[in-house]
Amino acid sequence: MSHDTQTPPKTGWYLLGPAFVAAIAYVDPGNVAANVSAGAQFGFLLLWVIVVANVMAGLVQYLSAKLGLVTGRSLPEAVGAQMNRPARLAYWVQAEVVAMATDVAEVIGGAVALHILFRLPLLLGGLITGVVSLLLLGIQDRRGQRLFEHVITGMLVVIAIGFTASFFVATPPPDEVIGGLLPQFRGTESVLLAAAMLGATVMPHAVYLHSGLARDRHGHPDPGPRRRRLLRVTRWDVGLAMVVAGAVNAAMLLVAALNMQGRDTGSIEDAYAAVRDTVNPTIAVFFAIGLLASGLASSSVGAYAGAMIMQGLLYRSVPMLARRLVTLTPALVILACGLDPTRTLVLSQVVLSFGIPFALLPLVRLTSDRTMMGVDVNHRLTTAVGWVVGVLISLLNVVLIYLTVTG
Repeated sequence: MSHDTQTPPKTGWYLLGPAFVAAIAYVDPGNVAANVSAGAQFGFLLLWVIVVANVMAGLVQYLSAKLGLVTGRSLPEAVGAQMNRPARLAYWVQAEVVAMATDVAEVIGGAVALHILFRLPLLLGGLITGVVSLLLLGIQDRRGQRLFEHVITGMLVVIAIGFTASFFVATPPPDEVIGGLLPQFRGTESVLLAAAMLGATVMPHAVYLHSGLARDRHGHPDPGPRRRRLLRVTRWDVGLAMVVAGAVNAAMLLVAALNMQGRDTGSIEDAYAAVRDTVNPTIAVFFAIGLLASGLASSSVGAYAGAMIMQGLLYRSVPMLARRLVTLTPALVILACGLDPTRTLVLSQVVLSFGIPFALLPLVRLTSDRTMMGVDVNHRLTTAVGWVVGVLISLLNVVLIYLTVTG
């Protein structure tokens, strides 16, 4: 990984990219399940939740990238540097469990997509997803971060096309879309689902990863005009990436609202069947391809985050193949046991929820520490909003856990 502080300045467009890799976490198979459920149950009603969630996620991702740029450390490194060895190991264990839960969701999503497209057994689909994600990681390892960013951004485009293709057949009514942007609820169930959607938005591994992505791409510039310019470009990078991710999430909800209201959409396969029956089979194939790209890209990004967590907290690097096999094993065991994929996907999001406070709250504290951040310390208003967002998302994840356990 390069930490060169003397990298010559580049044009603004060239500097974009790290946020698009992190944004893959916001269009993973878990998001597909949540957004389709919201659209099927309540139509356009909860569209505004996606907008609010994206704004909160954008702030979190920017703070993470800023930490990496300003301190020259990833979030795991910055947190680990403030802990003794036992605390650091305990922190690593929870972060590693979260990384494994991430992999479970992504691999299962890819396996379900391959089952839909080619009728492959779920276990074989999971193996293929794992192998392809390893190949994607090989691009980063051998060819560098820039090419990896291009590939992942390309897959984000495939995901976007996959989930918006049905709009070429039937477009949502503009008045209903605008109505869905106004914060409102329809009964207790809609409140609970909105809480779950908000709580499930920010993924811990994306928060850990973005700090390292920004640092590895831009180095650790000294305070001054170059750093200010890179921070400004980073704001654009995060803003554009979150607009794309938000648009994809909104498209998932709108497709469900248009085509699936009143249908049983308890699983991703049900959602595919609904698109096939109510739109047409070709559009349903695009939907499945979008899901497959989501599983493959998010699996590789999740594994990349896991490696960064391990390196930052344990001060050691594990060979990529060995690490991939370790994180892939739980997902393959689950698929081999024949457990319900969609239910397992939901439960993996609950495990992810436990890791949220451990990523968000230290991030806000570190970026508001003048000793560490110097002139680029958070503005007081940013810190205040950051604490509100961090605490709110953490509490909403408690709601998500409760709903899943009692549901």
